[in-house]
Amino acid sequence: MKTRAPQPKPYILDIAPYVPGVAKAADGRALVKLSANENPLGCSDAAAAAMVEPHNAARYPDPHSVALRTALGELHGIDPAQIVCGTGSDELLNLAAQAFAGVGDEVLMPRYSFSVYPIAARRVGATPVEAEARDYGADIDTLLAAVTDRTRVVFIANPNNPTGTHLSNEDLARLHLGLPDDVLLVLDQAYAEYLEDEGAAGLALAGAAQNVLVTRTFSKIYGLASARVGWATGAPHLIDALNRIRAPFNVTGAT
Repeated sequence: MKTRAPQPKPYILDIAPYVPGVAKAADGRALVKLSANENPLGCSDAAAAAMVEPHNAARYPDPHSVALRTALGELHGIDPAQIVCGTGSDELLNLAAQAFAGVGDEVLMPRYSFSVYPIAARRVGATPVEAEARDYGADIDTLLAAVTDRTRVVFIANPNNPTGTHLSNEDLARLHLGLPDDVLLVLDQAYAEYLEDEGAAGLALAGAAQNVLVTRTFSKIYGLASARVGWATGAPHLIDALNRIRAPFNVTGAT
């Protein structure tokens, strides 16, 4: 009799699984999950109507999300070829770590960041490194001081989840200029639409730099958390890397 069984990699066992917020009260009432920042107003009537329009459920969706990328490109003035869509921005954050970090590498983030970042690092065998925060937000000097020759990816949520802090455009530029050219800066802009400039500076940086990836989501301001649709933009070689490893048909045809 065989007594051994397949064992996961040790770094997989180091992962604390993501724990979603409580969706129902003890008496069964549905709750607005502020811990997940679900939009209590829901999505627009037009979006709800579009999702129930007849579509061929027996067919796989467009593997390249051409219509969505085209619309996003027109809205934000981005070449659709420099956009990749994902199953929420969560998939794209994980793909960024998977494509550019691995065993022996470090993935840097501020303390009090989105809990997906350390998971994304550990699932590829990289070491998550937390830089001390200032007033619960990212501190540029502390982050740059934490960069080593093993750093491959830096995750920054701007505005930050869960603390709501925000880096100015000047601080963002200083962080980017202080990073080595071979370190990927991932700007998680899940809440960009809540800023006065809607995160335009981050998008401009992603369009100009070779090592900046911006991720966005439809889950927050658009109230489409259930649809699981996100997108990312950056230099062509960054988008190419994510396209090589993303799941095929990863954006549902219902959207």
